[in-house]
Amino acid sequence: MNIKGKFKESTHPSVSAASILSLPLPELSKKLRDGSLPPDHVFYAYVGKALQLATETNCITEYLQESENQVRKAKLMEKKGLLYGVPVSIKDSIDCQGHDSTLGFIKNLNKPAAEDSVVVQVLKRQGAIPFVKTNVPQSLISYDCKNLIFGQTRNPLLFTRTPGGSSGGEGALVGGGGSILGIGTDVGGSLRFPAAFCGICAIKPTGKRLSKRGIMSGVVGQKAVAAAVGPLAKDVESLALCLRALLSEDMFSLDSTVPPLPFNEEVYSSTKPLRIGYYETDFFTMPSPAMRRAIRQTKELLEEAGHTLVPFELTNVDHVIFNYCVRGMFADGGSSFVKKFKGEIEKGGTGMFFWLAKAPQWLKTLLSWTSKPFVPRLSSIIRSMAENTVDEVWNLHQEIEDFCHQFIAQWKKLNLDVMLCPMLGPAFGIGYPAKLSVAVSYTMLYNALDFPAGVVPVTLVTDEDEEQLKGYKGYYRDWWDRTLAKAFRGSVGMPVAVQCVALPWQEELCLRFMKEVETLSLKKNSFF
Repeated sequence: MNIKGKFKESTHPSVSAASILSLPLPELSKKLRDGSLPPDHVFYAYVGKALQLATETNCITEYLQESENQVRKAKLMEKKGLLYGVPVSIKDSIDCQGHDSTLGFIKNLNKPAAEDSVVVQVLKRQGAIPFVKTNVPQSLISYDCKNLIFGQTRNPLLFTRTPGGSSGGEGALVGGGGSILGIGTDVGGSLRFPAAFCGICAIKPTGKRLSKRGIMSGVVGQKAVAAAVGPLAKDVESLALCLRALLSEDMFSLDSTVPPLPFNEEVYSSTKPLRIGYYETDFFTMPSPAMRRAIRQTKELLEEAGHTLVPFELTNVDHVIFNYCVRGMFADGGSSFVKKFKGEIEKGGTGMFFWLAKAPQWLKTLLSWTSKPFVPRLSSIIRSMAENTVDEVWNLHQEIEDFCHQFIAQWKKLNLDVMLCPMLGPAFGIGYPAKLSVAVSYTMLYNALDFPAGVVPVTLVTDEDEEQLKGYKGYYRDWWDRTLAKAFRGSVGMPVAVQCVALPWQEELCLRFMKEVETLSLKKNSFF
């Protein structure tokens, strides 16, 4: 797609683009609101940078031409919202009036959305200027970022690496500095993978904290694994500003199914010491040496700062992944998923699920049984792809609910405020996510639980981490573990993040914890 022709050339010699691009979002929005920076200067600075990033990483799918009119109108606005004049990038699957939401499917081209999604409407009412849409993997059910329409998006930090997915275009654009604030979605880590892989921050809120009206889903109608919409930005303060803006009266009036919970400033700005649960591994996906070090280092920094760290024991993550997540998302045996690909050529990062969904039940049963002694994880995936009766789906939903209450009971027994968890990383080489669908365990757990979870980069891969990888075997020592060891290799200097988790509806506490982790990590690592 030739975006160059669609971008309007504009230069403003009075203000350097570099100085605008160097401002953090809270400072930029303050200057826009007090009039010391004109919206058009900011807009064209980001348009120019976004064009450069699009050329380098192929992260943008469409330029929203009407954004130029919005910039002109912004100057006349009397009431300046919290995001007045701020250019915002929007994931392909989030409806913008007059533009396609393709999900990487050719059949969805030239089917422009009739109206803006609620999130985009609220952003505009807060003065933000959505200016580009960004790339996704075909069907969204992948943490790479490639489709037949727009091609492969690359990681801005290292072009041979994936930016993550499914909000991969957002990760690349924000991570490369071509957008100061991005909006994406997450049903298994789709906000957190791109943020972690591209060295930025993101938060996946509780599923219903922000409206999902007008947002296209990879698997429509499934309720087992909670999807969420949320922001990506360079720092935590920017995420907090975005949530302050979105959690407004406009959000609650445009979508009355969203609970009217405004942003809780008191919780976010609190300085009282936290009681923090933590674990280094989920005993399903063996962490890379850098992941393990990231947790240990962050734990020590938090303890030095006066917080209490309490070990948390995770059990049965394999059961959660196969029985709740895979089975929950493909409860019909994957038939509705297969229908989405009708007439499409590319199957992208979902090849195995696609093949299994098309296989007859007798073959799935046979394969599951014969592979169990040799490749137990493959056997479990095949078993999870069986077609369920309505009764079985209802029982599954009940099981997930019970599991959630058990997890909360364990959390409360330890009297925890928040939890520190590993985040998969560093970024894999392009193509690896398609081979490593099982490696989503660290993120997908919190979609099954529907807890708010954010990621913060805390360190970079060292030569020592790389050396230790030579001993990486994995817990199952199967083909996936061997492939994972290869995927982690050659990553010296790439960012590694941790996950910060809170209980449902506690986004402000999650952000407060993320801010603490970010501040302490920045103090330790001046190179960040």
